[in-house]
Amino acid sequence: MISFGSVITSWEQRANEGNLESHYDSRIVATFNPGTPKFKPQKNYTYFYENIGTNSKPAVLHEGYVAPESNQVVVGDAITKEIIASYQLPVNLRNAVHGTTMSPDGKFVYIVGPREPGSDGNPDPGGSQTMLKVDALTLQPVKQVTIGGRLHHGQIFQEKYLLLDVFARDPDGLGLMLYDPETDHVISGIKDIDLGGMVYTAWTDKTHIYALMEPAGYGPGRATGGRGAGNLRRGALVAMRPFWVAKIDPGNWEVIKEYPLPGYRGTWAVIDSGNEFIYIAMSGSSGLTKLNIQTGEIVWTRGTGGGPFGITLSADESEIWVASKGENMGEFGRTISVLDTETGEFLATLFAAYEMDHVLLSPNGKEMWATSNGEGRILVYDSETRELTKVIDMPQNGDAHGLVWVHYNEGGVPQVVRDQGGFHGNINPAQNKPLEY
Repeated sequence: MISFGSVITSWEQRANEGNLESHYDSRIVATFNPGTPKFKPQKNYTYFYENIGTNSKPAVLHEGYVAPESNQVVVGDAITKEIIASYQLPVNLRNAVHGTTMSPDGKFVYIVGPREPGSDGNPDPGGSQTMLKVDALTLQPVKQVTIGGRLHHGQIFQEKYLLLDVFARDPDGLGLMLYDPETDHVISGIKDIDLGGMVYTAWTDKTHIYALMEPAGYGPGRATGGRGAGNLRRGALVAMRPFWVAKIDPGNWEVIKEYPLPGYRGTWAVIDSGNEFIYIAMSGSSGLTKLNIQTGEIVWTRGTGGGPFGITLSADESEIWVASKGENMGEFGRTISVLDTETGEFLATLFAAYEMDHVLLSPNGKEMWATSNGEGRILVYDSETRELTKVIDMPQNGDAHGLVWVHYNEGGVPQVVRDQGGFHGNINPAQNKPLEY
């Protein structure tokens, strides 16, 4: 029998040594007229943005449900929790949506795009994967940029760049990358082969990058972790090789530490405000791990609801909320698990919606917002009482992915104050700096 202790003691670094920096020559392949504003933001006010797709689950929605024909960018009032406006992209710009990303200044939304256009203006089956840059007021695209992969998740990095991870890499594509929203070009990144496995998602403590890594060989390319976890659920596999976290210094693109994980397929990571612990949802083994960043010690590992995905800490960091999505087991998860961060003790199971995906503490520190891919809804909970206080239906119940909050100050200048990577703009409820609204 192989114990996890023996995995730790025998661990050999998977990543290559030294500087692993690679580049991808991104290109702006189309520009668009941004149109006219769909709403006029108020000064000293906060809004939320949500990207939605076309892949909700008709079986769990109302009879006769018809999905949207294309992706949409949605903006809402963070206080009243009402949708203000949305815009449906042209059908030829449609693709599978994962995540909502915004430039630090809150002026542009980024959403997955199709492959680059061919001579007829339609997606070229052999072309590169692209990302769409969308005006945050008109909600219409302004640019289409190749990034060498299909956008999965993105978050603000060091208050000026975007840290992106991608699906479906092009042959010369990167596993993760830094993107400059000022120039709309990929700056640099790392290829999977140099990390010794496949990148699933990437996270940051604002200084380093943490890549959740998957062993190759259980499925084609980037699909290895998901295919392996699915086969494990079905009994086609009884065990898999270890998954791990790679800690990367983006200054010299060197892997400075690797952390083997006690479970399968890390999907989401949260780092506490003191940069002492990292929490990782393990979707393939339905668990949550707390890991000491300095020592690599596994503080605890506990079970969660089936196939966990997104996780978030409460304002005082005493609780961690886990969206039980049902990842790699049909995506019919319908609960949120709440655990004690000190002990890992299971505190509560909250009834939610089908295919819970992302869950984020709001910038006021008082609410937990969770997105349902299956039902195309955002669920809002009181973070103290854990009571469901609001359900926000997306237009046509398009599948909801990611959340970003933008605050307009007294001068009417916007800034992102919360995205999936953390809080921004001197806002952080864990440091007694909530955004009051």
